Amino acid sequence: IIFFNYNRIRAALSNPIVREHMEALFGPERARRLIETLRQISPDEREATVIDALTEALQETHGRYVLPFCFRNAQGTRTSHHLIFVTKHFRGYEIMKSIMAAQSSERVGGVPSFTYCPASLRQPRLFELNRPLDELAELLLRDFAGATLTMRSIYEKHSVGTPFTGTNYKDVLRRLEAEKRIVASPPADSRPSRKGIVTFSNSVIVSFPK
Repeated sequence: IIFFNYNRIRAALSNPIVREHMEALFGPERARRLIETLRQISPDEREATVIDALTEALQETHGRYVLPFCFRNAQGTRTSHHLIFVTKHFRGYEIMKSIMAAQSSERVGGVPSFTYCPASLRQPRLFELNRPLDELAELLLRDFAGATLTMRSIYEKHSVGTPFTGTNYKDVLRRLEAEKRIVASPPADSRPSRKGIVTFSNSVIVSFPK
């Protein structure tokens, strides 16, 4: 787990005195491209661009699975810092993702923000303007068109680099099955229910239309 001070790194990228350290962190070529890119984009885009570059660099050198978590200041106006989790195994990624999801101060359509913002806790959303699970449903239908695989395989192959949790995938697959847009085996009427909701275990086999 890396404590990443975005504001200090952003300033360091334009400071030739610490260029060597920036190249060590991002890689020489990526650091050069990042410096040029930051000059051409808006301030609102810079943070995501730096985090994306760091994620790529860490994946190349330390582990395939990288998961950032953002902390905002008390007013919610700027980033305080990030915690960046890196691991070589999906199981570690899955465990940390569930922890970070639980600590997120905001959820949209059941999808965690992976951000802790005290202002969001004081001023929760009154309305959900986005429908991220609708987007996930369409992504699954596109990315797995014609494929047949278990729910667990879908989650491991598709969730890395997204904010979606295992629960989100099960909710979406359950809905797609009810809408007859996928075929699940065993089918819903043969699976147990909990609190009136049909379960969708890791071993359920899903067939997507071509």
